[in-house]
Amino acid sequence: MKFDISTGISIAAILVMFYCLFLVLKLGKQVPGGVVGKNWKFLTFLVVLFTLGYLTTPFFSMLPAEIVSVMVSLIFFFGAVYVVITVKLIYRIIEELSA
Repeated sequence: MKFDISTGISIAAILVMFYCLFLVLKLGKQVPGGVVGKNWKFLTFLVVLFTLGYLTTPFFSMLPAEIVSVMVSLIFFFGAVYVVITVKLIYRIIEELSA
């Protein structure tokens, strides 16, 4: 594995994802059940999935281009799902606070 700017960015992203995973797990202990708790569990799953995906990025140069393309597409897809779940969760929280 050669070290270049792409590898450096991947390593930085992995560190950020581990920090996010730490925060999600720590905050998860304070999240109530119900709809918020259900969504939080799914968000936690997605953060774990992203962290695992990000761990593979330094090795992309060793993988066939087809595999890399599929992995990047999956990361983009689950990233979009993550954003939708997060926005809906924030929307529900704001709705509750406004009521």
